[in-house]
Amino acid sequence: MKQASLILLFAAVLLVILVVGGAFYVVNEAEQVVITQFGKPVGDPVTTPGLKVKLPFLQKANYFEKRFLEWDGDPNQVPTQDKRFIWVDTYARWRITDPLLFFQRLRDERGAQSRLDDILDGETRNTVAKHLLIEVVRSSNRPFPDDEIVEKDVSFQEVEFGRAALEKEVFDTASARTEDLGIEILDFRFKRINYVEEVRTEVYARMISERQRIAEQYRSEGAGEAARINGDKERELKSITSEAYRQSQEIRGRADAEAADIYARAYNKDPEFYRFLKTMEVYRTTLDKETTLLLSTDGEFLRYLKQAR
Repeated sequence: MKQASLILLFAAVLLVILVVGGAFYVVNEAEQVVITQFGKPVGDPVTTPGLKVKLPFLQKANYFEKRFLEWDGDPNQVPTQDKRFIWVDTYARWRITDPLLFFQRLRDERGAQSRLDDILDGETRNTVAKHLLIEVVRSSNRPFPDDEIVEKDVSFQEVEFGRAALEKEVFDTASARTEDLGIEILDFRFKRINYVEEVRTEVYARMISERQRIAEQYRSEGAGEAARINGDKERELKSITSEAYRQSQEIRGRADAEAADIYARAYNKDPEFYRFLKTMEVYRTTLDKETTLLLSTDGEFLRYLKQAR
């Protein structure tokens, strides 16, 4: 009984030593591990998930990612073959394919990021410097929209390579330089391309000037169209007015003729009454309350007044 207790006590102490000394470690699906002893790797990398065992106190588990990792480059000022300085911002995706080689050459992700900075930024600069600006900006010879403002000296140049080909060139050359580092570059892209500040100001000023020229052209065309419309309106208005005046004169002439005919028939029917009416109309139109009228004894008006009385 006493011997069994000693065995259990020994096993418990051994288990505590193993646990405290880090003899057990867990590898999940997104990790891979390199075991080092006194700073030097021992054995093959552990790439399968599960509970693993190592020597306590002497060995250390170094964890590395299995998943895709991100590299985000710093924007750099790069000259093109046609001596145009542009800001180029890039990004890439990579992964650790050989954790043992990765540990031996780069130690950790920080070292890998630093090495990728040197490789990818350098290859980007070399590639951009070998091509014209239009090759970096465009990917095909798709026609420009009619109203797009482009530089006169590049708008009609044929694109021989294009942005996609330049990205592939950087990707291929950088991949060749990372084969012995235990990593693989999965993708590389230009995130943003822009002029440097001095050139950008000139480009914006040129774009504003071009837009103002187009606006003035539209205003001129609009003014010409407005003048044409106003001319058509004035011409149509004069035509309508002339036609209306002609018709009014015709109506007035027919009315005057009809009135004259009526007057003539009335005169022929009773000349004396007609003269009386016309005399009354004359006095009514020529006299008012402020008028003093002097009549002679042989005047027509006095004669009519005497007859009326």
